[in-house]
Order: sequence, then C-alpha cells, then structure tokens
Amino acid sequence: MVWQDKAIFNETGFSRRVRRIGVAAALVLLTACSGGEQGMICQGNLQTLDGRNLGNLEGKIVDRFTSFSVTLPEKVVESGPLHSADRQQYVPAAVTKEGWLAMRLSDTRFMVVNAPQDKVFTFSCPSRSI
Repeated sequence: MVWQDKAIFNETGFSRRVRRIGVAAALVLLTACSGGEQGMICQGNLQTLDGRNLGNLEGKIVDRFTSFSVTLPEKVVESGPLHSADRQQYVPAAVTKEGWLAMRLSDTRFMVVNAPQDKVFTFSCPSRSI
C-alpha cells in the first residue's frame, strides 16, 4: 500500500509541476503577444480643409485594425471603433470623442480631421513586414 501511495503522490506532484509549467508558458506567451502597443512613427502632412499646406510633422500611430490612435506633439487622438458598410468600397471611419473625423485610408495611411480648427492630418507609415 505504501508503494502505491508514493506512486500516486509522485504522479500527482508531477502533474502539478506540468500544470505549473503550462500556466507559466501561457503567461509568458500572453505577455510576449501583448507587450504593450508599440506603434510606429509616421510622417505626416498638415493641411487646411481646402488643401493649403501647413507643414509636415511626425506622429506615432498605434494601429489596432478596428481602431487606431495618433500621438501628436500636443495631444493623443483615439479613433474609437472604425465603421464601414463595405471595406472594399468605403473608407473605415469614426468620429472621436473630441469630434474629429478619423479614417483608415489604407494599411499604412491614416487621416484625422479637426474641422472646427480647419486642420487635416494625413500620416504615411512604413510598410509592415510580415
């Protein structure tokens, strides 16, 4: 009987260790995959609504596919959920909490429009390597 109890204990101890290793591996994987939103530095162009050029700037774009954020020198703009009736025909867009229009023009181009201040920010980001 003692031999069987030790075998069960060892098997249970082994199972616990395997389970702990599995949990630790899952945590490492989750941490690696969600290690903060890196974003990318993108070149931007600032214009008025009627197209007059106001200059160039850089912005940090964090692309989450269904939304994005733009970090400008003076503010962070969160797009919120982007909507499109048909992504093949219509540009996915949203109105931000501040009332700005945010649009994903392509996988590497983003636009935010602040109509009350007569400003259009268009960003071109480096291509993503797969």
